[in-house]
Amino acid sequence: MQRSADTQGVSLSLFYFFYFAIIGVQAPYWAPYLKSLSFGAAEIGQLMAVLMVTKVFAPSIWGWIGDHYGGRMRLVRLGSLATLLIFAVVPFLRDFWPLALTIAAYSFFWNAVLPQFEVITLSRLGDQPHYYSRIRLWGSIGFTLMVLVVGVLVGEWGIASVPWFMALAMLGMLLVSLWVEERPVAVAQEETRGFRALLLRPDVLSFFIASALMQVGHGPYYTFFSIYMADQGHSSAIIGMLWALGVVAEIVLFWFMHRLMPRVGVKWLLLSALLLAALRWALLGLYPDNFTLVVLTQLLHAATFGSFHSASIEYVRQSFGHAHAGQGQAFYSGISFGGGAALGALLSGYGWEWYGGGWTFIGASVVSLLAALLVWRCVGLCHYKSGNCCRGK
Repeated sequence: MQRSADTQGVSLSLFYFFYFAIIGVQAPYWAPYLKSLSFGAAEIGQLMAVLMVTKVFAPSIWGWIGDHYGGRMRLVRLGSLATLLIFAVVPFLRDFWPLALTIAAYSFFWNAVLPQFEVITLSRLGDQPHYYSRIRLWGSIGFTLMVLVVGVLVGEWGIASVPWFMALAMLGMLLVSLWVEERPVAVAQEETRGFRALLLRPDVLSFFIASALMQVGHGPYYTFFSIYMADQGHSSAIIGMLWALGVVAEIVLFWFMHRLMPRVGVKWLLLSALLLAALRWALLGLYPDNFTLVVLTQLLHAATFGSFHSASIEYVRQSFGHAHAGQGQAFYSGISFGGGAALGALLSGYGWEWYGGGWTFIGASVVSLLAALLVWRCVGLCHYKSGNCCRGK
């Protein structure tokens, strides 16, 4: 018997919950965990880059398979299982190269899972893609709960417990993937143009470059924010609350995004998010000791991640259609959260060692401004209601 739409909506939400619960441990606590293994800032940046660099090519490989052969949920389940099995050895590793190789292996599967699941979610939403944010917000809830709970437990059990919490969330992701069904999607005739032809449109290329630069700008934040705040004298619990605050702001924005996006438009959401990112990183670079301003920068996470990501998912959906949905979402994930994030982590590691945290965040602000200029000048308007995206300025 076919499961109800409501039940499947719960399973979609729970998958996001556990996927981002993994990041809820990784983002605030992975760098301090690596520091506890006596790695320096440059080595931490390199290990964080390894985690991201597989996202450059793994999602595209899996996206091509999904678009040509179907069975996306089988790919998601395989990726979830392989992620857990490979990651299980991480708590026992202490040296750089074994850890780097293991991170590369498990992240090849983990990084490929989400873009395929995004396609599954959008296909189930049908002609109501603006409700994507209502499902995706459960990922933010999973992230927030994990940040808060692990922040307290790390204070009690020590930083060595971090990989075990990540493994627990990976197990939850695997179990939920067994529950999700995939809906077949018919490919419309007008969507049969080649993926490369769509990708090489100047406005689409400009969008992907800007999305990569956005993640380069996030590099110091995702890699060193916890260490940066610890240097200001904050406990792991307070740092966890700061991370959680940013994601709570993101959840609020996701809840209203289905109303905001049709009114504001995709391009202006992208542009405003980039400008606010430039402001966010400048404030963190200049005033890390001002707790009120640090709180404000965390609230801006609603725009710099939540708004930008929602608008990006919609941009890619309209630009590539169903025929190339998997490859489109995979390329977005690879170029931004893969290439951009890896470069951001790597550069922030060297910047942190050579110039310190303040100037590294100032550099991130400049990168975000460059991305905003690119979107303003080169990315066309997306006509949300008609589905005609980015045909011109």
